[in-house]
Amino acid sequence: MCRTLRGLLLACLLAALTAGCAVGPDFVRPDAPAVDRYDTVPIELPTPGGVDATQRLVVAIARDWWALLQSPDLDDAIAQAIAASPTLESARAALAQADEVVNAARGAYYPQIDGSASASRQGTRTYGRNPSSLATKIFSFGPVFSYTPDVFGRDRRFVEQQGALAENQLHQLAGAYVTLTASVATQAVTIASTLAQIRAAEDVVAADEHNLELVRIAYAAGSVARTDVLSAESQLAGDRTLLPPLRQQLSVARHALSVLIGKPPGEWAPPDFVLDTLTLPTDLPVTVPSELVHERPDILAAEAQLHAASAAIGVATAQLYPTITLSASVALETVATSGSFSGPIIASNLAAGLTAPLFHGGTLLAQRRAAIDAYAAQVGAYRQTVLVAFGQVADVLQALQHDAELLGAENTAVTTSEASLKLSQEAYAAGRGSLLQVLDAQRLYGQALLGYAHAKGQRYIDTILLFEAMGGTWRDWIASTRR
Repeated sequence: MCRTLRGLLLACLLAALTAGCAVGPDFVRPDAPAVDRYDTVPIELPTPGGVDATQRLVVAIARDWWALLQSPDLDDAIAQAIAASPTLESARAALAQADEVVNAARGAYYPQIDGSASASRQGTRTYGRNPSSLATKIFSFGPVFSYTPDVFGRDRRFVEQQGALAENQLHQLAGAYVTLTASVATQAVTIASTLAQIRAAEDVVAADEHNLELVRIAYAAGSVARTDVLSAESQLAGDRTLLPPLRQQLSVARHALSVLIGKPPGEWAPPDFVLDTLTLPTDLPVTVPSELVHERPDILAAEAQLHAASAAIGVATAQLYPTITLSASVALETVATSGSFSGPIIASNLAAGLTAPLFHGGTLLAQRRAAIDAYAAQVGAYRQTVLVAFGQVADVLQALQHDAELLGAENTAVTTSEASLKLSQEAYAAGRGSLLQVLDAQRLYGQALLGYAHAKGQRYIDTILLFEAMGGTWRDWIASTRR
C-alpha cells in the first residue's frame, strides 16, 4: 500500500513538472485611448457672481465625496442606503457566488480522493448423484485516487476565466455602490431644489393675491377699470399652475429616495433638504483620460469581461490536445465461502490513461473559433464602454460650465426684475403707471426666482454627476466589504 501511494505521488509530481505551459493567449490589459483631454473645447468654469461660489478643477478625489456637501441628513440617508439597498445585497451575493465558483475550479489542481465500498455474491451449483452448492461473498472497501495533470493548461485557463468573471462581479458591485450614492445625493438635491422652487412660486402667488386685492379695492373706488381686475385674476390663475407640477416633482423625488434607502414610501419619509444649507463643492475631481479607465467600475468590469473572453480561448484550445489521467486504488478485501471468512487481502491498482481527440465532427475547432469571435465582440464592447464614459465626462464638464453661466444670468435677472417690480409698483401707487406694467414686472420677477432656484439646484446635481462620472470613491468601501 505504501509503495502504491509513493508511486501515485511520484506520478503526480512528474505530471506537475511537465505542466509548464498553458495554450492560448496571455491577457494583455488594453491601452488607454491616446487622448489627453475630454473635449476639443477648453473647459472654463466662470464665476457666477453674487453669493454663489466659483468652482475649479483639481486632480484628487476625496473619500466619501458627499461629505463635501456638509449635510448630516444626506450622510445619514446614504449610510442607510448602503446598509439596506437590495441592489447592493444582490451584487454582494453575486460576487460571493463568483468567488466560490473560482474556489471550485481550483479543485482541479489537486488529486481527487474518494471512498469506495462494494459487496458481491457468487453462487455455484452442481447436479448429479451428489448435488452441491457453493456461495462466495466478496467485501471490499478503500480509497480511490485520481488525478488529471494540467499539461496544456486547460484547468489554469478555466480558473483564470472564472477569476476574471469574479473580478467583473466585484466591479459590478463597485458600480452599484457608486450609482447608489450618487442617486441618493441627486434625489436629496432634487428635493431641496424643488422645495426652493415651490417657495418661490408660492411667493409669486402671494404677490399676485396681494395685487388682486389692491386692484379690487381700487375698482370698488372707481379708480380702475374692470379690465384691470380681469388682468390681475388672469395673472393669479396662471401663476397658480406653477405649483402642481412642482409638487408632483417633489413627491417623485421623495418616493425615489425612499426606494433607494430600501424602504417603501409608506414606511419612511425623507427629511426636507434645504438648498441654502448645502455646501457646493468648489474643488471638482478631473483625472486624465488614461487614469479614468482605471477608476470607473464600468470600464474595469468591461475589462474583466475581456479577460474572461481571452481565457476562454485558452480553454477551447486546450481541448484540442490530449488528456492524461492517473488513477490508483487501494482496497481491503475479504472473502466469505460457505460461512467461513478468509483473512483480509490488500489489493492495489495504479493506472495511467491518455485520451486524444481524433474526430469530433469539427466541434472542437468550431468552439475555438467561437471563443475567438467572442473575444473580438468583447473588444468592441470594451471600446464602446470607454467611449461612453469619456462622453459622459465631457457632457458633465460642459454642463458645469453652462450651469455657472446660467446661474450668473439668473442672478442678474433676479436683481434687475426685483428692482423693476419695485419701481413699477411705486409708479402705479402714485398714479403714474398702469397695472399692466406691474403685472409684467411681477411675472418677470417670479420667473427669475424660479429660474434661479432651478439653476442653483441643477449646478449641485451636475456636480454630483461629475463625481459619479469620474468613478466615485469605491475602493475603500470594497476593501472593507471583502475583509
